[in-house]
Amino acid sequence: MKSLIAKPVAVIVLLFARAITAVRPFWHEGRLPRRRSIFFANHSSHGDFILIWAVLPPRLRRRVRPVAGADYWLKSKLRSFIGRDVFNAVLIDRNRDARTMDPVESMGEAMKEGSSLILFPEGTRNQSDASLQPFKSGLFHLAALHPDFELVPVWIANLNRVMPKGEFVPIPLICTVTFGEPMHLADGEDKDMFLERAREALLALAPKKAAAERIEE
Repeated sequence: MKSLIAKPVAVIVLLFARAITAVRPFWHEGRLPRRRSIFFANHSSHGDFILIWAVLPPRLRRRVRPVAGADYWLKSKLRSFIGRDVFNAVLIDRNRDARTMDPVESMGEAMKEGSSLILFPEGTRNQSDASLQPFKSGLFHLAALHPDFELVPVWIANLNRVMPKGEFVPIPLICTVTFGEPMHLADGEDKDMFLERAREALLALAPKKAAAERIEE
């Protein structure tokens, strides 16, 4: 029964996201990824992965799975239905002491099954004044274990203003989703070097404030 309902709900979510945000995608050199991908993005709202999902062409959307926190998406029956059944999310237990499966292993299983991922390497929503928080190591480990995947930086602009923290009614505002040049883990590149390069690639897509931060660093 749930599977029958999930598809029309996905269409409703898609249309609602597009109507509220008038979201516009921008692709690096106008081209879509040619291979399975990890789309890694900045994270300021629980709706971030929905916006990326909404701008993907149908052939990419069908095979992409967002990575999200189980503590949020399993908090109620409605959230669980949306996270598990509508989006087929890879739900990660962020409680190190309670979880039974390593997050990288969970994501890797989805990748082995042929799925692309939407991943937020900051690990949690950014509520600070900085454009990006430090990256967790998961992106590096996935890049090392799955070198055939393209790593695509994605900058989401304005969604935190559409749905500010503590608000329940979205504020209509144009959002953009900018996809950067795909990258890969380089030969001999260590974790710190790679994560810094990935962070720089993401910041390079950001509006002026983040770009200024990048220069100052």
